[in-house]
Amino acid sequence: MVRRLLSLFLALIALPAAAKDELVLAMTQSPGTMNPVISSMLAKSLIQNMIARPITAYDPDWKLVCLLCVTLPSLDRKTARLVALPDGKQGIETDYTLKPMTWGDGVPVTARDIAFTIDVGKHPQSGVASAEGYKRIVRFDIKDDLSFTVTTDRVTFDYDGFDFQILPAHLEKPIFDANPAEYRTRTTYDTNPTNPGLAFGPYKIVELVPGNRIVLEENPTWIGEKPHFKRLVVKIIENTAALEANLLSGSVDYALGELGLSLDQALAFEKRHKDKYDVVYKPALIYEHIDVNLDNPFLKDRRVRHAILMAIDRKAISDKLFEGKQPVADSDISPLDPMYSQGTRKYAYDPTAAKKLLDEAGFATIKNGFRTNSGGERFSIEITTTAGNKVREQVAQVIQSQLRQVGIELRVKAEPPRIFSEALNRRNFNALAMYAWVSRPQGVPRSTLHSEEIPTAKNGWSGQNYPAYANPNMDQALDSAERELDKDKRRGLFAEIQRLYTDDLPVLPLFFRVDPFVIPKPLKGVRPTGHLNSSTLWIEQWRWED
Repeated sequence: MVRRLLSLFLALIALPAAAKDELVLAMTQSPGTMNPVISSMLAKSLIQNMIARPITAYDPDWKLVCLLCVTLPSLDRKTARLVALPDGKQGIETDYTLKPMTWGDGVPVTARDIAFTIDVGKHPQSGVASAEGYKRIVRFDIKDDLSFTVTTDRVTFDYDGFDFQILPAHLEKPIFDANPAEYRTRTTYDTNPTNPGLAFGPYKIVELVPGNRIVLEENPTWIGEKPHFKRLVVKIIENTAALEANLLSGSVDYALGELGLSLDQALAFEKRHKDKYDVVYKPALIYEHIDVNLDNPFLKDRRVRHAILMAIDRKAISDKLFEGKQPVADSDISPLDPMYSQGTRKYAYDPTAAKKLLDEAGFATIKNGFRTNSGGERFSIEITTTAGNKVREQVAQVIQSQLRQVGIELRVKAEPPRIFSEALNRRNFNALAMYAWVSRPQGVPRSTLHSEEIPTAKNGWSGQNYPAYANPNMDQALDSAERELDKDKRRGLFAEIQRLYTDDLPVLPLFFRVDPFVIPKPLKGVRPTGHLNSSTLWIEQWRWED
């Protein structure tokens, strides 16, 4: 009997540990909408990447790859061809073949879904985040369910990229056709986000409680690599201090690095818990900045904008809050990007020069410690940012104090991320708005700087040029840069973009972020990218190894 019990005991301890079926994640923002073409919130992208995929994307090694297509188009292989357009200009046509995919309700993903998505993007009242990419498509030819040819109205250096997210035509087309102007508020992604027909990725949404949690389960129609977790629970914890407490209590396994702990938290967290967590500090193409509302009469004079930037000690902020890990930004182009120009103008902290510029701009009179204009109006402006991010709120308070030293009153307003995003989309901010952009390698910043990208009621609030910056020379440089196939010549055009940017300062550069990924040691397969395409695009590779 003893021998039998011993054998049973040895057999039991030899059994492999049970697989972890559920992974509890957290992030600090709640998506305003789940529709992939409406708004440009990072929180939405992190979830969308789990349930669907763009046609192409940049991988963690910053290489452009196919996710839905079979191969990238190529001029050399004749799967991309230069063509003459009816207006006499030159365009390019590119061939794509999709991998066979199926929406979660069993309907195949086809080229007709892409055609419908393009129709939505082109419509002036659809409310897409940026319509420019859709408008450039002058022809879309369907060869069969999986093959199509796209013709665009210009030849660009990144012609082989097609990073569109696809809408399910069988669900969304009847809603869109009924009333395009109201589509953004009636989309299935918001009225019925658990509809399986919205997903063709490794997961589908089975529960969505706005501002609280999003629950995902395996999508049985997914044909790619089988995910290691059957269920994902994504908690929305907007306060970063509360997020850290949830990690330590074990109620959260992993906070998504792109929207997780702040850098200062991660630095302290690593010192205390490095035995249980691996902390990866990923330098990224994430640009922390302050948009300037150029309609504000106090901010129209660029001397004022120069003065505000010189009155902010950005290096001291970086050293104190981030241990110098987040480098001060000179412009919106990161030094990590091949298109960065070493000759970009740099603004040092110089409150004396800032005061002189403010005097010259008509704010020489000081009354009760604050500057006034010739009409006696106090130089008082507001900076809006996202609530719950402790570091961002601290930065705003430091800037408030530093601007006071040169006679500018700055009021700080923190809003929930969803409300903040909606206000930006409609340019509904008083003076300054502090947040971050994330870009792809060598991305031309057209959507944020071109005059055609200013959101208005007329264009359905499409575009991301929230300051309403308009400079014909910048428009020309942006248009030329994306058309230039020669890399060296293109680098010169990017240098011009950076020169104009730092001269005009429609946006005040702060830092290039380093995203801290605080990864529990058993969680494997998470690969930070440092650019627009987030780590969740490869969620099926994540696994738990105790």
